[in-house]
Amino acid sequence: MKKTILTLLCGLFISAAANAQTPFEKGKFYASTALSGLNLSYDKTNDWNIGLTAKGGCLFEDNWMVLGQAGYDYHEVGPNRFTVGAALRYYIEQNGLYLGLGGNYVHDNHNYDDFLPTAHLGYAFFLNRTVTIEPEIYYNQSLKNHSDYSGFGIRIGFGIYFE
Repeated sequence: MKKTILTLLCGLFISAAANAQTPFEKGKFYASTALSGLNLSYDKTNDWNIGLTAKGGCLFEDNWMVLGQAGYDYHEVGPNRFTVGAALRYYIEQNGLYLGLGGNYVHDNHNYDDFLPTAHLGYAFFLNRTVTIEPEIYYNQSLKNHSDYSGFGIRIGFGIYFE
């Protein structure tokens, strides 16, 4: 009798786990805000800077997300920048690690316009079922002036995954 009850309980837990939703499944939406800079980024044109980025996205396939983003970078020395862009993100094996590729259109207050392809690597650390802290390393490649405007940095953000 004990073996039968134990077997039924194990079967119940296995079937519940098999039907559990994964955090990166198709149809979920995403909203995020992130800070960058704070002397944790580098390109030749700036000294101290801080950036604020807002992102929104949708998982169109399990582990695949398309993102839209807008941001503002304040530079103590040099021009301030406005950015708007899109990216594609892939979550690796449901563990929260992700890779992303995208592009940003950049305009600064000195009438400089550029397109920056970008790559990023990050981790979605879940605080609960929907809220994450997301540290990220990124690289921006300037197509107009590589030596001055290309650079890398660290970004920290908060994300919300919802249906």
